Amino acid sequence: MQNETKVAVQKRFNRIEGQVRGLTRMVEEGRYCIDIVTQISAVRAALRRAEEEILRDHVGHCVEHAINSGDKKDQRRKITEIIDVFRRSDR
Repeated sequence: MQNETKVAVQKRFNRIEGQVRGLTRMVEEGRYCIDIVTQISAVRAALRRAEEEILRDHVGHCVEHAINSGDKKDQRRKITEIIDVFRRSDR
């Protein structure tokens, strides 16, 4: 992972961690269920954005490197990895 992406994703995960701690507090305080569910949706959306950022970096760096290398085996492996990630995310 490129350093710029790593720093951005770490910041994003720190915010997400804070959101999850907030969810715990909401449950402890007996907050309204729909408010909790709404915040859970926000956490999932934030995780999706982090996932997209990491995948964008992977394609722009790792996959591009495999393509430019001319190594057919590495190219197939990188494409298979991406397909597997999308397959798992549909579950």
